[in-house]
Amino acid sequence: MKRAVPVVALSIAGLIPVWRYEPATAGTTSVTAEPATTPSVATTGASGTVVKGTTITTDKGPVQVQVTFSGDRISAVRMLQQPNHPQTTAAVPVLIAETLKAQSADIDTVSGATITSDGYKESLQAAIDAKG
Repeated sequence: MKRAVPVVALSIAGLIPVWRYEPATAGTTSVTAEPATTPSVATTGASGTVVKGTTITTDKGPVQVQVTFSGDRISAVRMLQQPNHPQTTAAVPVLIAETLKAQSADIDTVSGATITSDGYKESLQAAIDAKG
């Protein structure tokens, strides 16, 4: 009997966090473009054509890329705007590397940074389309 009281008390103490747990709301995450921002060709020079993608507003914050083209090839991608979030910071180099490898916006989403990845791909596609 001396052991039963501590076992019951510790069991209840262990279950309290489970009872208090609140899962994230089951709402949908949306990625929408701001209507006022359109892709634009910034410059054409020795390094190639530089195009800014559309600014995409996500639940985590705005996402915008700048793409440098050498001829028809993507030679560089730079994030102009990105959410201030650790997962985004870790995902950006992966997204850029995948873009340079694929030479298109048809890249995989980075696990843990789905919202940012979707915004990145949409802004990247807008820049590619603006290049024509």
